[in-house]
Amino acid sequence: MSTDAPQSNVALPITGSCHCGAVSFEMNAVPRYAVECNCSICRSLGTVWGHGQGAETTIHAAPEATIRYFRGEKELAFHTCRTCGSTTHWEAVKGEALGRLAVNLRLAEPGTIEAIGHRKFDGAETWTFLD
Repeated sequence: MSTDAPQSNVALPITGSCHCGAVSFEMNAVPRYAVECNCSICRSLGTVWGHGQGAETTIHAAPEATIRYFRGEKELAFHTCRTCGSTTHWEAVKGEALGRLAVNLRLAEPGTIEAIGHRKFDGAETWTFLD
């Protein structure tokens, strides 16, 4: 697993969409890593996150196109397409992470995760990277 800086061969913007296309994203900065977290929600969703600032990423979706799910301290809202059920992104709605979001890189073009560099994060216990 890579712990180096992002690869220069990642084309911008990074784009992706849910299965039915009702929700899509454009990320205009390369995330430092593609992060696979083992916390209970991320493990259940099967996501690999590309973290960034809200200003770097645009989510394209009609109003009410997603279902928002809040967990724990209700600082993050996880968005899932109301039509096809794909989890597309999360956004910080309060707390220290306010202004940040992450997109589900499993919805981007094949090879995107590998080009960025994939890391595993222990969100279940230690809050540290496992590699």
